[in-house]
Amino acid sequence: MGDISLDVLEKLRAVDTPTVCNIVELFDVRPRNTGFMDGRIKACFPELPPFIGFAATATFRASLAPRAGDIYGDLAAQVERFGDLSGPPVVVFQDLDDPSVGATFGEVMCTTYQAFGAVGLITSGAGRDLDQVRGLNFPLFSHSTICAHGFCHVVDVHAPVYVGGVAIYPDDLLHGDLNGVTTIPRDIATEVADISDEFIAAETIVLNVVRGNRPALTELREACIEKDVVVADLRARVTRRR
Repeated sequence: MGDISLDVLEKLRAVDTPTVCNIVELFDVRPRNTGFMDGRIKACFPELPPFIGFAATATFRASLAPRAGDIYGDLAAQVERFGDLSGPPVVVFQDLDDPSVGATFGEVMCTTYQAFGAVGLITSGAGRDLDQVRGLNFPLFSHSTICAHGFCHVVDVHAPVYVGGVAIYPDDLLHGDLNGVTTIPRDIATEVADISDEFIAAETIVLNVVRGNRPALTELREACIEKDVVVADLRARVTRRR
């Protein structure tokens, strides 16, 4: 699993993506308005739990016929590169057509990716066959649906892509759920997992108060102060380690 253990991945998978984003902010390794995909990238199946995996990147085009081969001619070559990743693949497509001309994914592609270990797919383009793919419990993220695949040509594999306003490189660590998709800097992934329970407990301090029967304003203020103290301590701990 490379420098990120299976236990770390499992712990991160149990956390929702907004909480992951909140914890990453504590490390002050990037501006707060970067590192996560924008609102163009939406969960096709928001009922599915969070996923976490490593980016298997590719570019896609449906507007032009390939010079040779059929529409699935690059699928095996793409899957072969899964072996270069540090863990479970998340297929990430940049659609080179603007606007999208055909669906990036469908039943055949998603079933194939999942059979070879992929745990999700993200595209800046469109998708189709949602009824068929829903039964796979395979997380999908796109900006729209299109009923046809056009020429469905995978142009480049294992190259940097730009999806949802974020540059994604092969083997980047990605986390996503119904709220969206974020990158997790690999050098802090283990620490993000380690402090996730403490961060969630800090937020619960406020939630326990406001979920009560007609909480007093003084209780809310005290709870917010207590939560902020815990979060500040977490921030100081992780920044000292760096």
